Parts: sequence; structure tokens; C-alpha cells
Amino acid sequence: MTPINLALPKGRMAEGVLQLMSEAGLKVSANGRNYRPLCRDPRFELKILKPQDIVRMVELGRHDLAFAGHDWVVELGASVDELLDTELDSVRIVAAAPELLVASGELRTRPIVVASEYERITKEWLAQEGYDAVFVRSHGATEVFPPEDADLIVDNTATGRTLVENGLAEIATLMRSSTRLIANPGLMKGPQSEVVEEFLLLIRSVLDARKRVMLEMNVTSASLDRVLRALPCMRRPTVMPLSDDGGFAVKSAVLREEVARIIPRLKAAGATDILEYPFSKVVL
Repeated sequence: MTPINLALPKGRMAEGVLQLMSEAGLKVSANGRNYRPLCRDPRFELKILKPQDIVRMVELGRHDLAFAGHDWVVELGASVDELLDTELDSVRIVAAAPELLVASGELRTRPIVVASEYERITKEWLAQEGYDAVFVRSHGATEVFPPEDADLIVDNTATGRTLVENGLAEIATLMRSSTRLIANPGLMKGPQSEVVEEFLLLIRSVLDARKRVMLEMNVTSASLDRVLRALPCMRRPTVMPLSDDGGFAVKSAVLREEVARIIPRLKAAGATDILEYPFSKVVL
């Protein structure tokens, strides 16, 4: 079977994607200093590209599959299939301007210059909001344009810290974005679809495992029903008898964010020797 061409992003998104693939058992190894690393699974041929370029190449069918930002799918209006939201590199696309300019209300009363890498997204928002604006395309470091070179910017931000450090105030959130697994529209209709489904299964299993921990505990026969009522699980908890009729060992995968609430309830219900530990995959 022809290998699947998988494009990986260059830059800030790369670390999260490479770690995700490694945990899924698809470790990526450097191949000298070129942009064609090797995948442990020979069914995939890899190439590293800029996120902006990846989306168009997948749409054109030059690559079958890729990790790319949802913001660039929207910006380019690309016809691709978004197979999975990894929730990695979550950012907001925001409009921001110098604090004094926002406070004065001038942005609405005169022509302004707006800088951004996102031409399509920005122009659509400006038209919806009724700004009298001239658009200027930036090529990175958009936050340094105001106040001399632009009155307002549209940029991505994870925390907003860089905007604040440059004296900018957010005035609107245009959209939210994260790293998605995208595919050429014809890929899932062809002979490689089964391999892609296996790839998706492995990636999803890691993402699901990151949200959960395993809780394991000992429970007496008298307390078992109370503990099970207090213990959430994906399907059913595992219950195993202890030696010498000493009760039961119970374990269940629970959402990490619920642990602080669950453990006191389990203790109150009669659970003892409670252990919490991570695991690497969840396959339902």
C-alpha cells in the first residue's frame, strides 16, 4: 500500500504534536537536519512544513493527513476534513489596540490601520463591526505594530500576556483555535482509510488518558456498595476479591479534574489504601 503522507507543523506547535505521537507509539526521529523525519510506523511518510502551508497542501492533495491549526483552516477557507481536535496549543484570535486609544473611543470615529497575519478573518470582522479600516498584512510580531504602524491588530494569544506587555487591550475575541488533525477530503473514502482509523484510535487513546487517572483502593464487603455508588467510571469499575476474604480491590479510571472531589467521598464511604496513578492510553 502507498504510504500516507503526513505533514507535521514547524514552530511552536511541533513539540506538542511530536510528544503526542510518541505517547501513541508512533515516535518521530530526526533524519539528519532535513525536513523529512522518520516515523516508527513505516506506513507513514513525514514532512515538516509551516502551519500556514500545511493546510493548502492537504487541500490540494499533496499531503494526505496533517496536524494544523484550525485558525489557518478558517483563514484559508480550505476544503479539508477535520478529523480530530487535539485541544493542543489552544489560542484565541483577538482584536487589540493601545489602551489609550480604546479608552478614547477613537477607533470608531476615524479611519484606522489594522495589521494582522489573518487577512480573511480580520476583514470579515471589520466589515461586520462597521470599522473604516485599511488592512496591512503582518509577517510575525504583529503586537509591535501599534501605535506607530497600526491602530489595531488581530493576532492569536494563549494567555494575553504579550498583548499586555505591549500596552494593548483586547476589544474582541474573533474565534478560538487549537491543533486539529486534518485530511484531504478524499482520504477517508480510499484504501488508506483503515490505516487512518487506526492512527485516530491511537491518538484519541492518548488524549483520553491525559484527562484521566486510575484510582485503586481496598474495600470491605460491608462498604462495597457505598463505595461503588461514590465511584464514577467509564463503564464499570474493576472489582477483585482480596486474599483471605479480606474484602475487595476496586479500581476505576476517573476524570483528573474530579479527583479532589471524589477521594473524600470514597474515604467517607469506607475505601482505604487509596492509590492514584496515571496511565498512557484509554481505548474504549
